[in-house]
Amino acid sequence: MHSAETVTLARLPSGVPVQTTVHTYEPADGADGPTLYVQAAQHGREINGTEVLRRLHSQLERADLTGRIVAVPVADPLTFDRVSYATPEALDSVNSNMNRVWPGDADGTLHERMAAKLWEFAGSADAIVDLHTGSPDMLTHTVYRKHDDQSRELAEAFGVDLLLAEAAGEDAEEEWSERNFGGKLRVAATDAGIPSITPELAHNKQLVEPAIVAGVEGVLNVARDMGILGGAVEPWDGQTYRNHLGRVTAETSGLFVAREDLQLGREVRPGDHLGWVYDPTTYNVLQEVEAERAGVVYSITREATVTAGKTLVGVALPLDDGLDEDDPFEDSDDAFEI
Repeated sequence: MHSAETVTLARLPSGVPVQTTVHTYEPADGADGPTLYVQAAQHGREINGTEVLRRLHSQLERADLTGRIVAVPVADPLTFDRVSYATPEALDSVNSNMNRVWPGDADGTLHERMAAKLWEFAGSADAIVDLHTGSPDMLTHTVYRKHDDQSRELAEAFGVDLLLAEAAGEDAEEEWSERNFGGKLRVAATDAGIPSITPELAHNKQLVEPAIVAGVEGVLNVARDMGILGGAVEPWDGQTYRNHLGRVTAETSGLFVAREDLQLGREVRPGDHLGWVYDPTTYNVLQEVEAERAGVVYSITREATVTAGKTLVGVALPLDDGLDEDDPFEDSDDAFEI
């Protein structure tokens, strides 16, 4: 059984409501069961998750469910309409990024109010899948909170080959507090005892078939694992790495040129040359970009104009693999391919 509800998340200064649609799929006989909350487009340019939920719609309408699936295809209409990651300062000068304010505040800023309204649905779920996308050159992966076993099990059920464990709170680096990562939906949910994952379906602004297919099958797998849908979930046999720690950033502003042989899925070691940042007016090389730690390349910046501090290459670091921390691939002859 399917129902759709128009929900007012907040109001603009003119009085125009900011609205979205919440879809609920549940057993026709009204039987109790676990609830899965799934949302997409919390960042408006990340649209593959929205297409995932559209494709799931007809399947879930016909499915014999033993629990509920609550789906929000556009979590942030403000950024969706602007094809943007964050809102303009005029709309929320304090919290431009909705994924930094969970579980929200009904009396707070625009994004805090929007998050609080959606938390009325997410906060009562038994598990949460927050669908995101990354840059065009990024491996599809799923992020979960490090040391949270239930969230890891959820990530494994989703089924993509690459998992990234993100340290949180006191276990995290300084960036955690500087960028207010404690306000992510995934973090607020795990703090509330709700297993939660963030699948990153690779591309933004474009609907990309492999990423969408991975998202559809991933949500179905989670529903199967929770017992909401019938069917078995294949055992997960991918790789788990650590998030954020291996990122290589620009030391200065300029144009970034990646090496031609730098590819997603390649292993790198400390000191491996990855590219150059150069001055576009003098042609002087400003930075020889090198890997600082051993790991696997999971993202490469292709938008060449970069400012100081921008991530150029994302390197996922192996998690508790028992190998030498300085060279986790010392026994490997081949690049890890996803």
